[in-house]
Amino acid sequence: MKIYYIGVLKNETKPAVELCHEKDLSAYSRFTRDSYGEFMTLFSKTVAERTRPGQRQDIEEKSYTFHAYARTEGVAGIIISDHDYPALVAHQLLGKVVDEFLSKYPRTAFMNTTAANTLAFPQLKEYIVKYQDPQQADSIMKIQRELDETKIVLHKTIESVLERGEKIDSLVEKSDGLSAQSMTTPIPTCTPYTLSIIPYQ
Repeated sequence: MKIYYIGVLKNETKPAVELCHEKDLSAYSRFTRDSYGEFMTLFSKTVAERTRPGQRQDIEEKSYTFHAYARTEGVAGIIISDHDYPALVAHQLLGKVVDEFLSKYPRTAFMNTTAANTLAFPQLKEYIVKYQDPQQADSIMKIQRELDETKIVLHKTIESVLERGEKIDSLVEKSDGLSAQSMTTPIPTCTPYTLSIIPYQ
């Protein structure tokens, strides 16, 4: 079980803006870490833009699951994990992260922000280490039992949250956040699957 990314993004306008994040890319070689990190940021923005206020959803893409939770204040929390990481624990951690972020930074602190990673939120560094073990979420689970009744939409691929006619390749081409090196890295083709809605009981 592995968490690769935790971030908070402003998602009320497009493109989404990554306000703060923490990544654990230790599983990748030092030659590929930057490319993986940039693609995680790109797809986190895409998922944040397609997550409506109050919605929780999981998107599975290749060996990753993107867990998303959007708030009415105009931000979304995103966790990228492997498929083995428990979705309920990821969403409970997302609730904690977004609540703490909004306690520190009210809407007025980020509503006009257009630059990425301008808000310091050092708790993310602690959480990405601590919550690699889902057992650490026990205290969160006791506090946030209402999540047991929350429905989380599970999408089988990133493509299922893209707008009609939009493709991953064109999304990457439009992105100005990718380095020239990443643009030369082959993008894995995505096979669309059917959309499944999985109610959590």
